[in-house]
Amino acid sequence: MSTPAPRQTSTYAVISLVAGILGWTLIPFLGSIGAIIFGHMARGEISRSNGRIEGDGLAVAGLILGWLSVAMWILGILAFILFFGGLAWIATLSS
Repeated sequence: MSTPAPRQTSTYAVISLVAGILGWTLIPFLGSIGAIIFGHMARGEISRSNGRIEGDGLAVAGLILGWLSVAMWILGILAFILFFGGLAWIATLSS
């Protein structure tokens, strides 16, 4: 009786999760972009492997961390622009 070959975890999935964590801690934005890129690469690799490679949960976690961080960056930049744009508008009204 042969034993099934052990499943291997996708390296891209691990990189995606690590980059997603780094995107929230040490390497803001760049880590998040890496998490998104490697997360999509991992999910493609996993779906093409016919069950030989696992790690979809790691890839999804990296994608979620990456996209949430990018969304927070966009909201932060938008809030910054609206706040200081509003201040400039108020300053022009008072002069």
